[in-house]
This record gives sequence, C-alpha cells and structure tokens, in this order.
Amino acid sequence: MTIQKPSEPKSTVQWCSIPLNRTPEKTAMPQPKPDTWVQLLEPESFSSLCHDEALLLCQISNWEWAAWIPSHGEAVIKIEQFSFPSK
Repeated sequence: MTIQKPSEPKSTVQWCSIPLNRTPEKTAMPQPKPDTWVQLLEPESFSSLCHDEALLLCQISNWEWAAWIPSHGEAVIKIEQFSFPSK
C-alpha cells in the first residue's frame, strides 16, 4: 500500500502597500508629559469651584499623574480623567 500526499493547491500571495509618508503626529495618540496643560473631563469631581484644566507635574504610575488644578491645588488624576485640549 502506498500513501499518496494530497496535492497542494497553488497559493498566491497578495501584498498590500502601506503609505510611508505617515508621521508620528498623525498616527499616534499624544502622550502625557510633565508641564503640559490638560482638560479635565469631570472637574466637579475635584471641587465645585476648580478650573477645568490641570497642569501635569509628574507621573506617579502608568495610570496616574500628580497635577496642579487652579482654585483647587495639587491632586492625583488618572489618565481617564483628562484629555488633551483640541487645537
């Protein structure tokens, strides 16, 4: 008894091209950096009188930053509590 190898169909490889003229500013989300003003998404969660912006001071962990909020003072804010202001 002979064992025959099943015939393999010919496969074609299709390539797609990716434009190489992309820049990091267009494809990547901005990363928080110290001395950056950010927009607080829910400023009332810190104080009813505080501003809606905060100045990032330093990163505490992957998810938290020490920040200064006008009319409130220093606070620890999580990355989901702020966004970058639109230009």
